[in-house]
Amino acid sequence: MWAPDIYEGSPTPVTAFLSIAPKISMFANISRVSIYGSYGATLQQIFCFCSIASMILGALAAMAQTKVKRPLAHSSIGHVGYICTGFSCGTIEGIQSLLIGILIYALMTIDAFAIVLALRQTRVKYIADLGALAKTNPISAITFSITMFSYVGIPPLAGFCSKFYLFFAALGCGAYFLAPVGVVTSVIGCWAAGRLP
Repeated sequence: MWAPDIYEGSPTPVTAFLSIAPKISMFANISRVSIYGSYGATLQQIFCFCSIASMILGALAAMAQTKVKRPLAHSSIGHVGYICTGFSCGTIEGIQSLLIGILIYALMTIDAFAIVLALRQTRVKYIADLGALAKTNPISAITFSITMFSYVGIPPLAGFCSKFYLFFAALGCGAYFLAPVGVVTSVIGCWAAGRLP
């Protein structure tokens, strides 16, 4: 629950680092465990529970936010759930889809925070302040819109492909409850993060 406050209070480059680095570190460390030895069904169930809880919390908490960085923080919480979806599979397909997902997430996050950093001069702090961005800086508005639509998984953007691979891997390993929860939270996140563009 501290993430939105840290995102809001920290300088934007620090926020971007805090958004990307822990997820890459988590991927590297848990992948190392799965390479040198397989983890059992208990750990897969823990990843499944953490995935569901993180996706639901990230999607629902982002709905009430009014500042620009806070929905990005809750989206980051939700993306940890998508990362745990790949780990909950316990298969090579899950790890492969996870690698694709983490790469796409890192690129989307760098783009989103680069635009937020560029908007720092215009004193954009609230979501309502983004309304005039299309008139003042149309290139940034289009780029930010495409990035946010990719964040929530609108086809045919990269975010959709990463979520598709993750959910397909979850269905392939028998996690039939995890994929629909991910789709529902993506739809909820579409409303929450879709307010930014």
